[in-house]
Amino acid sequence: MAAHGYFFPISDHVLTLKDDGTFYRFQTPYFWPSNCWEPENTDYAVYLCKRTMQNKARLELADYEAESLARLQRAFARKWEFIFMQAEAQAKVDKKRDKIERKILDSQERAFWDVHRPVPGCVNTTEVDIKKSSRMKNPHKTRKSVYGLQNDIRSQSPAHIPTPEARQPTEEELQEQIKFWQAQLDRHRLKMSKVAESLLGYTEQYIDKEPSQQRVKRWGFGINEVLKDQVGREQFLKFLESEFSSENLSAINVDSKSYDKTTQNVKDPGRYAFEDAQEHIYKLMKSDSYSRFIRSSAYQELLQAKKK
Repeated sequence: MAAHGYFFPISDHVLTLKDDGTFYRFQTPYFWPSNCWEPENTDYAVYLCKRTMQNKARLELADYEAESLARLQRAFARKWEFIFMQAEAQAKVDKKRDKIERKILDSQERAFWDVHRPVPGCVNTTEVDIKKSSRMKNPHKTRKSVYGLQNDIRSQSPAHIPTPEARQPTEEELQEQIKFWQAQLDRHRLKMSKVAESLLGYTEQYIDKEPSQQRVKRWGFGINEVLKDQVGREQFLKFLESEFSSENLSAINVDSKSYDKTTQNVKDPGRYAFEDAQEHIYKLMKSDSYSRFIRSSAYQELLQAKKK
């Protein structure tokens, strides 16, 4: 119940029940997850924007919340003025409330968003299992606004058509359903977010941090072998940076003839508009930068290290 936000710690934003002296507060029924809703991103933007207007230490945005606010501001750039006005209006209403009432409402509202937009690393209890949702005939959640905001883009959903009343299940069918769900409760389930995080951590430990000997040898066959290998490009760029010649890999390092021709091609763009610049840069790297890279001590040290 604590993980779903029915009651929450007053000073902590990780919704877990601890066996210590932590004080808890009950959530108001309006914010209960049993209302079967999923708040909109515009609501979250209003909430974060409102907190930036209140100069209180307890309402300062955390790092992940500041990043979310910046991301939402880019996403809703066209209607950010509307969101800001809503946040400003709510902040004015909050100022008129009693100090104790305002603190309680602030904590309840933040606990609501701790459930629906949890702290990074915490399990999202509102996350719907993909397999489960594909088997459901009716949607489990309905999207609605927490603050009663109306989107300026009208919904294109069809009009509601009443369905015929379903047959009431018999007692035997209900007993079978109870047995089925009891068996499902005994199964070990993981949230998709935690599964993905675990798989990423598992695969990252097997990533080859350094190129193999055969891989380094192939770089000596030709410049194409270096450029098509990601690690090879990184080592090549590192070498060029040590010589202060990294512009050799950049499109800006072209001669005046190639520049003039490319400029003319851009006015009437086509598939081969940048072919002259590309060919010039390729020849420059092949005749100058690549040969110095193969003869460099950086490449030889990398090759000798692999032989050991």
